Amino acid sequence: MGGAAGWRRIWAGLALPLLVWPVFAGAAGEAEVDPQVPPLASLVLKDADTLLGLTEEGALLYERDPLKLSGYQYCSQAVALAESGELRLSARASSKALHLGQASGDGNLQALASRDLAIAFSYAGQLDKAEAFAREALRLPAKEPEKVVGPAYKVIGDVQARRGDYAAAVGSYETALAGASERYRPLIQASLVNALIDAGDLGRARQLLEAAPPPAEPALAAQWQRTEARLLLAERRPAEAAERYRRLLDRPPGLDSLYYQVWAWDGLARSEAALGHPQAEGQALEQALAGLDAVRARFRSEEFRMGLFSDVQDIFERAVDFHAGQGDERGAFETSERSRARALLDAVRGRASLPDDMTRLVGLAQLQEALAEDERVVQFHVLPERLLVWAVGPHSLESHSLRISAADLARLVEAFRDALAGGRRSVVPVADRLGAALLGPLRLRPGLRLIVVPHGPLHYLPFQALRLDGAWLIERHPLSLAPSTNIAVGLLKRGPRAPPELTAFGNPRVSDEYELPGAAREVRELGALFPHQRLFLGPAATRTAFLGSAGDASLLHLAAHAQADPLDPLHSRILLANEEGRRSFLEVRDLGGVDLSGTALVTLSACESGLGRVERGDEVQGFPRAFLASGSSALIASLWPVSDEAAERLMRTLYRELARGVDLQRAMQAGQLAVLRQPQTAHPFFWAPFNLIGNWRLTLRD
Repeated sequence: MGGAAGWRRIWAGLALPLLVWPVFAGAAGEAEVDPQVPPLASLVLKDADTLLGLTEEGALLYERDPLKLSGYQYCSQAVALAESGELRLSARASSKALHLGQASGDGNLQALASRDLAIAFSYAGQLDKAEAFAREALRLPAKEPEKVVGPAYKVIGDVQARRGDYAAAVGSYETALAGASERYRPLIQASLVNALIDAGDLGRARQLLEAAPPPAEPALAAQWQRTEARLLLAERRPAEAAERYRRLLDRPPGLDSLYYQVWAWDGLARSEAALGHPQAEGQALEQALAGLDAVRARFRSEEFRMGLFSDVQDIFERAVDFHAGQGDERGAFETSERSRARALLDAVRGRASLPDDMTRLVGLAQLQEALAEDERVVQFHVLPERLLVWAVGPHSLESHSLRISAADLARLVEAFRDALAGGRRSVVPVADRLGAALLGPLRLRPGLRLIVVPHGPLHYLPFQALRLDGAWLIERHPLSLAPSTNIAVGLLKRGPRAPPELTAFGNPRVSDEYELPGAAREVRELGALFPHQRLFLGPAATRTAFLGSAGDASLLHLAAHAQADPLDPLHSRILLANEEGRRSFLEVRDLGGVDLSGTALVTLSACESGLGRVERGDEVQGFPRAFLASGSSALIASLWPVSDEAAERLMRTLYRELARGVDLQRAMQAGQLAVLRQPQTAHPFFWAPFNLIGNWRLTLRD
C-alpha cells in the first residue's frame, strides 16, 4: 500500500533526496528469488555520511545557525565535542567547516574538517568511514602538515589495529610519528607500542616503551602504565605483570582512580590465569566487576588516543567465560545480566536518564518467580570463540555452549538477513540449519511462550523466521524479545493491563517524495477498532503534536519514515510533518523529556526502526532503548524495509486481537501468521520483519 511502489521507506538525511531503489540480484540468478517478492524488496538507505552529504548538510546547518562561527572555530568545536563523546554533534560542526572551506576554496580548512570527521567516526567504530575521511584529509593541502598528517595516519593505524591488521597498523603509526607535532607524538608512541605488542614484536615494543617518556597528563599516564603491565604479560612474565598491576591498584585518589583500578584488577585476573591460579583469577574478576558497578559511565577518549581500544565488555566476557568454564551455570548467567546493565549505562554515558527497572539487577531466583509454567526465557551471550545459551523456566536452568565464533555468527546473521530481505528461496534450508543450531539443543516443546534475550549480532536476527522440526518458529511458539531479563521482569511490573485508547500518527506531510498514503490508510483502519482514538495524519502529524499527546497515549502508533544513526544512537530519528516550512524530526534524545509511563505499547510501523548500533553488551541502541527507558512497557519495531500490504494486514490483525482481549504476544503471533498464510506473502520477507520487545503479557481492558 502507498508510496511510489508500496514500501515503508527509510529516510536518511536533513534535506536530501536520499532514497535509492536497487534491484536485488542474487549470485545464483533470478531463479533463487521468490517470485512473490518484488525485485525492489532490498530497498537500501543511501548513505548521508559522505563528504558530499555532510557538506550539503553543513550548508543547511550553517544557514540556520543563529550565531555563525568561522570555519576554524567550528573545527575547534568539533574536536571538543568528539572528546566528550558527542559524536554526531562533532560531525555536524565539522560539516559546517567543510561547507565553509569548500565555499571559500580553503583547502587547509577542508583538510582539518576531514581530519576531525575521521576522529569522530573512528571513536564511533565506523572504521570504513574513518579511514576514508583520514585519507581525504591527507589528499588536501594543509598549511601546517603536522596538524593533519599525524592525526590522519594515526586514525588509519587505529582502524587497521581494530581490524586485527597489526603489521599495517605499525606502519601507519610510524608514518604518523614521522609527521606529528611534538604534542601529539606521545599518543602515537603509545599506540605504536600497543600495536607492536599485538603484532608479537615484543622486543621492539620494549625498546620503544623504555625510550619514550610517559605522558604527563594523569589519565594518559594511567593508560601508559596499563601498557607497561600489558607488555610484561605478553612477554610471559606474569608474576612481574601481576606486581605491576598491584601497583596500579595503589593509585592515589584522583581523576577516575577507581576506573583505572578496575583495569588493574582485570590485568591481575589475566596474570593469575597465566600463573595457573583459577581461584585468584576468579576473585580478581569479581573485584573488577564490583568496581565497574561503582564507576560512573562516561566517554573516555584517552583510551582511543593511546591505542588501547578498551571495552568494559572485555571484562564481562572473561568473567562469563570463567564461570562457564568452571561449570557455574548460574554465575555465568547472572554475569551476563550484569554486562547488559552496564552496557545500557555506557550507551548513554550520562547524556540521558534511565529508570531503575532498566538497570536494577534481578537474580535468577527472582526471574524464575516471575515466570509462568508455560514461559521460557532463552538468553544468549556471544563470546569470541563460542556462543552460550540458557533456557530458564520457573523451576529450571539449562545451558549449552555452541562452538561458533563471534565473527562467524555475525556473518551468518548478515547472510540470513540478506536472504530474507532479498526474497531468496534458499532461506528455508538456512532457517532450518540456524534453528537447529541455536535452539535445537534446548528441546523446546511446541506451545511454550518464548522470551528471547539476544546478544551482539543476534539482535539483528528475526527469531520468528528460524525453523524447528519443519515449521517456522512463530508457528510453534508465541515469541517476544527483551533487552535483558532484568528489564523483562521490570516491564512486567509496569502492569499487564492498559485501556484500549489509540493515539496514532500516519503519513506525516513532508514532500511528495516522502508520501506514504498506505500509512494513512493503516492508521484510519486501526482507529476504527477503538472507540477512544486520536489520529494525526498528513500535515497534522507533527513533532509538536507528538510531544503534546504522547504522554497521554495508551497505545502509540507511528507509521512514518525512520532513520537509525550509526554514529550516535541518541540521534536516531523519526521524520514528522513539516512545521513552519522546515523539516521536523523526533530524535531519540528528545524522548528523555517525554513521560511514557502511561503508555503500554509503542508501534513503529517504519523501516528498520528496530536497528541501531549493536554494542557488545545489552542491546541495539536507539529506538528500543529510548521508548522503554521513557516508560513504555512494550515496543514493536522492524528490522528491514516493509511491504505496505503485508504491514497493513499484520497490524490490522494484531490490533484486532488486542481489542478482543488477546495478550500482546499471542496477538503478535496472530498478525504474523495472518501474513504467512497468504500464498502471495508466505515468504518471511513479508511477515518476519517486525519484532515485539517488552511486556509480552500485556492486555487491554475497558
